[in-house]
Amino acid sequence: MIRLASVLYSIIGTSLAGSAVIAVLVMGYDTLWPILMAAAVGALVAAPISFMVAYKITHLTAPRSA
Repeated sequence: MIRLASVLYSIIGTSLAGSAVIAVLVMGYDTLWPILMAAAVGALVAAPISFMVAYKITHLTAPRSA
């Protein structure tokens, strides 16, 4: 599951970090520190989300015993 979560993190992390940076720029914070903080928060929030999505995928696609 860790391999699936890391693959998902590469997609989810960049999406959330990019969305957070765009949100910060739209709010008018266009200096270095708000942009870096938004990217860091997006990357940190993406880690547990990646694990939750990987957990759901592995448990929904697991073969069921009869």
